[in-house]
Amino acid sequence: MKRLLILISSTGFLFQAGIHVNAQSNTDKQEVRIVINSDLGKEVINKHIYGHFSEHLGHCIYEGYWVGEESGIPNTRGIRDDIVDALKESSIPNLRWPGGCFADEYHWMDGIGPRDQRPKMINTHWGGVTEDNSFGTHEFLDLCELLNTEPYICGNVGSGTVEEMSKWVEYINFDGVSPMADLRRTNGRENSWGLTYWGVGNENWGCGGRMRPEFYADQYRRFATYCRNYGDNRLRKIAGGSHDDNYNWTEVMMKEIPLNMMWGLSLHYYMTEWGNKGSATEFEEDEYFRTMKMAVNFGSLLDGHIRVMDKYDPRNRVALVVDEWGTWWNVEPGTNPGFLYQQNTMRDAFVAALSLNHFNDRCKRIKMANIAQTVNVLQAMILTDEERMILTPTYHVFEMYKVHQDATMLPLDLDSDLEYKHGDNKLSAISASASRDAEGAIHVSLVNIDPEQATDVSIDIRGGDVSEVNGRILTAGELNAHNSFDEPESVKPEPFKAARLSKQNLSFRLPAKSIVVLEIK
Repeated sequence: MKRLLILISSTGFLFQAGIHVNAQSNTDKQEVRIVINSDLGKEVINKHIYGHFSEHLGHCIYEGYWVGEESGIPNTRGIRDDIVDALKESSIPNLRWPGGCFADEYHWMDGIGPRDQRPKMINTHWGGVTEDNSFGTHEFLDLCELLNTEPYICGNVGSGTVEEMSKWVEYINFDGVSPMADLRRTNGRENSWGLTYWGVGNENWGCGGRMRPEFYADQYRRFATYCRNYGDNRLRKIAGGSHDDNYNWTEVMMKEIPLNMMWGLSLHYYMTEWGNKGSATEFEEDEYFRTMKMAVNFGSLLDGHIRVMDKYDPRNRVALVVDEWGTWWNVEPGTNPGFLYQQNTMRDAFVAALSLNHFNDRCKRIKMANIAQTVNVLQAMILTDEERMILTPTYHVFEMYKVHQDATMLPLDLDSDLEYKHGDNKLSAISASASRDAEGAIHVSLVNIDPEQATDVSIDIRGGDVSEVNGRILTAGELNAHNSFDEPESVKPEPFKAARLSKQNLSFRLPAKSIVVLEIK
């Protein structure tokens, strides 16, 4: 018998590629009706959509991953064990490093060799603190091996040279006899790492050099030329792309860079009001609604960049790589403003669920994404305080959604009466995406962002046999509910037993402000 796994997460949403949404208002009974053709689907949801980003910023690296070999906190070669275990449990597929803005002032040769001999630098972007370079190329790639994840390195275009970047690729990927390969061996690594994903600069329109798009396009062509392939390894080079709705940058990149010179083009988007970011935990419904609106409209913004890419690349040879995305609030009171340390609530979980649904349903073009950031910075998966560690609501969304990785996206029809109304404004309250994995299991992620209204859900599953249902739910009493070091499990998935099967139909009551994952066998 086929095994069907249905993932249902609660977040609101207007329109997604691959999903037909018909929002109806002024109805007495709130209902959501979904039709899934389980035997259809062509595009694969690349697992790298579920990637992460870690920068030399605040306590992401130091006092995050890296505690040093002499630490009393359990570690492997200086890398914290509990963080590695947690990220492996969520099936982290890739990790982007060393930035971010830090990447374009980072000189990689300062971070190799004996740690006590590495030169120090000032982290001018993030807090003006001293960076001692004790976590460098070897430590990062060791972390990725412990995580069993793909490394994604972002090279320095802003303040670096073509020669410097070229030598870094050679140091990492060349197995023959050369100055860089020999230097790597001197530093303790015999074989190359075979790294695949390589970013040529970061935010070159901003902190990466304040470049015009035409100038950066030429710089990309120059730098990328000298990022060589060694042996059978083939670099997947990623050009520094646009931000927000700056479609012109995307237009120039697609027009001026030969398509065969780049595997991907990046995009950055933070769901924040830059002039008034607000508190991560102390917010009113007005602020919640505005954040949900940005998260809902993220889909339309993605579609705008995809349309530009389609114009120049109708065969989808270049991936859209959303390698920085998430929420950005004011730092927690009493912390260094340059460290970007913020708490993480159910509001952040809904942003994550909505965004991942957007990415899933646009998987024909979007092949990689990286939430910012993994530990102790911005919309983090994990927060630490010396030996203590907590998992955030966003972590739980990623862990629940991991079933979509490398599964086939299934277009679905969604007909919803439920609208989230606030004042004179309204949003469709429901978002969904679906996939089928290699074993035939089907997963559906469906989200309700309305903070007050539950809704009846009916899912018609066509093309597959079903006989049993189980599930989990992620929800809380308040939108600002979060985990703390004193109460580390205030928000976590719990069993969900409300779903009922009748032949090929699944029905249940989807609670307000909830994310539900159902498994159907």
